[in-house]
Amino acid sequence: MVYTLESFDRHQALAQVESRLPAATYNLTRILLAASATPCVFVPIRSMQYLAVVDAEEIIFVDSQYKRWVEIAWRGFKPQARKALDEPVTYQALFYTPEAREVHRRLQGDFQSALSLVDSRRRPSVPARLLSLSTRKS
Repeated sequence: MVYTLESFDRHQALAQVESRLPAATYNLTRILLAASATPCVFVPIRSMQYLAVVDAEEIIFVDSQYKRWVEIAWRGFKPQARKALDEPVTYQALFYTPEAREVHRRLQGDFQSALSLVDSRRRPSVPARLLSLSTRKS
């Protein structure tokens, strides 16, 4: 397997807002990260011509037109603040370009679709097996 090193640049954030990521989206990022052989997952968002890079600390979004410049970063996820796994996760969205605020609105839905596509193409790491559930005798 061949790995390449990718690096991305960012300027000072122009704005920062608190936002909430749907539970299904956040949970799927953690599942894909756990299954990855590398410390990050690249998620192409074809509907927007963006690339999302998911790692343990943050999710960055890069416009295909400006391949090395981070336009938006989602960080500071607080999954521990949830009472249940199906509740949204609070995070900070940092905007590095004037257009980022508008792009951010579309990303919430389009990112979930792109994650689902990546997940559907993922092969299981081990074959499935059935577990027998035995009953306890009192």
